[in-house]
Amino acid sequence: MNSDALCRQLGYSFSSADLLRQALTHRSYGGSNNERLEFLGDSVLNCVTATRLYQLYSKVAEGDLSRMRAHLVKEATLSDIASSLKLGDYLLLGEGELKSGGFRRPSILADGLEAIIGAIYLDGSFTEAERVINRLYEPLIKTLDPKTLGKDPKTLLQEYLQGRKIALPQYNVVTITGEAHEQHFEVECIIPGLNLSAMGQGGSRRSAEQAAADKLLQGLK
Repeated sequence: MNSDALCRQLGYSFSSADLLRQALTHRSYGGSNNERLEFLGDSVLNCVTATRLYQLYSKVAEGDLSRMRAHLVKEATLSDIASSLKLGDYLLLGEGELKSGGFRRPSILADGLEAIIGAIYLDGSFTEAERVINRLYEPLIKTLDPKTLGKDPKTLLQEYLQGRKIALPQYNVVTITGEAHEQHFEVECIIPGLNLSAMGQGGSRRSAEQAAADKLLQGLK
């Protein structure tokens, strides 16, 4: 396994090739896998991101900092970073996972990245792990908006209108199709004060309302 390109992207060279191999080994491959390293890396990642947010956002309240950290360490964010590193090309997976596209699965990519962080911590030091994490996360951390992060489109739309003293939107169900266990909703969101409306669709009334609100938000920006 030639992992030189991966190490260059991480900005870290492993002293122990065996430790890196373990970090890249999924349990489906057999033998020593990366689950314990993933556990360790998750803790290191949470500590480093919390510290960096504390340093960068000195006036942000604890609740907002918690939401920002949750966004940074969630599976989707981790898998996006892992994909940018082409981590899936280096993972050791069992035959079944390979055939089912496990090297692209967000959960496997996210776990693999956490395992690598844990491996860097053991192979080098907490300082080295912190340096790598900050290098990977710095562009993302600096673009976070604590005022909107973690809020759904309906909430953001309501806050936008309230801030401008505009009447709140109305949501009307236009159609409901499908069987009771698998319904599809189409909802119209109307802002009477601005003479604007948008349609949203989803597998529930709530998701359709959120989709409609999001469309209106995008138009108002």
